[in-house]
Amino acid sequence: MTEIPGGAPAAARAAGHGVTLGEAFRVWWRIACLSFGGPAGQIAVMHRILVDEKKWISESRFLHALNYCMLLPGPEAQQLATYVGWLMHRTAGGLMAGLLFILPGVVSIMALSVIYALWGAVGLVGAVFFGLKAAVLAIVVEALLRVSKRGLKSGVMRGIAAAAFVAIFFFSVPFPVIVLGAGLIGYIGARLGNPAFAAAGHGDATRDADSLLGSDLPEHTRPSAARALKAGVLWLAVWLLPVVAVFAVLGPDSVFSNIALFFSKMAVVTFGGAYAVLAYVAQQAVQTYHWVTPAEMLNGLGMAETTPGPLIMVLQFVGFMAAYRAPGALSPLVSGALGGLLATWVTFAPCFLWIFFGGPYIEQLRANKALSGALSAITAAIVGVILNLAVWFAVHTIFARTAWVGWAGVGFDAPVLASLDVWSLLLSVGAAVAIFRFHVGMIQTLAGCCAAGVVLLLAGAL
Repeated sequence: MTEIPGGAPAAARAAGHGVTLGEAFRVWWRIACLSFGGPAGQIAVMHRILVDEKKWISESRFLHALNYCMLLPGPEAQQLATYVGWLMHRTAGGLMAGLLFILPGVVSIMALSVIYALWGAVGLVGAVFFGLKAAVLAIVVEALLRVSKRGLKSGVMRGIAAAAFVAIFFFSVPFPVIVLGAGLIGYIGARLGNPAFAAAGHGDATRDADSLLGSDLPEHTRPSAARALKAGVLWLAVWLLPVVAVFAVLGPDSVFSNIALFFSKMAVVTFGGAYAVLAYVAQQAVQTYHWVTPAEMLNGLGMAETTPGPLIMVLQFVGFMAAYRAPGALSPLVSGALGGLLATWVTFAPCFLWIFFGGPYIEQLRANKALSGALSAITAAIVGVILNLAVWFAVHTIFARTAWVGWAGVGFDAPVLASLDVWSLLLSVGAAVAIFRFHVGMIQTLAGCCAAGVVLLLAGAL
């Protein structure tokens, strides 16, 4: 077995081009502890440390890996960490990087979920989460604008984004259908040579030689049918055997079976990053399964925004609350913990499958213009999906009640104007001003809004 602490064997050192697993462990733990701020911030931290500071991987290879991870369903930042870890130190390195990346978030969200379940509606804790919701709305809007600048560079892309918003907001078209439809449009458009679907090139391959990996492909990254079959079977088993066991022991109507099935399905269809995942989860967990309320979904997102690790860790909170409220023969806290961990397992296990099975073939994707066109169209559709999420959050943050307005299958949840929450509105506006006008950081904005919620409680306004 390869030793992880400092004095790793020579074979491990050679596999990492001079970087031992012990050295890599320390760097990945540092990245994990600094991974605040959602996917964009986490990718920026990895780029600064891996490319600029350590020079383990070149700019072109880093961006190519990122493009590959953006093609995949699930959290691209965690998958990028897994990919780079695998590239440097084979499967052991990928497991280490991917697991370390989520470990701080798993521990933090579990602790906050317990606190919320026991005391979330009481006094001080309730006031903190009241402020948190207002800040989260501004952060989602900021994410919307950031993705818009990257993905809407032509009238065609803006049209796809608008169509995606109309489809999900007014017609309740399922998120996977929107993503698949956009991908098909982009793929065909790129195959036909439409310049609107052309993806700009990234990086300079001549810089590969400046990194520790150099310009050559390590042997384990070369495509092999035998290795691909082995990785596919192993990681499908790791992912799905617990799901089969839950169904066999507890039956299809158990909350644990529902959690396992829903989050497994989500792991396959949720392209487009964390905010797109949240739009799908909010639609299903709130409206279909009734596991959490809209306000609780916002609180969970606030927890994930303020703790290290992937933003998608909010799904652990959703799983926790679902099982906490249907404990069966277990105590609520034990049931909640198991539900949260099950949701985490089936969300992240497929990420290792995508990397270890598909990683050796990514070089074949580098020059595939049709796939790049599909990705560009999906990115545009994601803008419309995030806009839907922002509107949904705004309605349920600023107003206490909504009413369905519709006709002939077309409609939407409209706010009841008389239920306007003035303090939520003022806090949301304040958070937006802090972020967009004064460029206050996310953590500072969240902390300020939480403090404002406590002040309002002490002043008797809540």
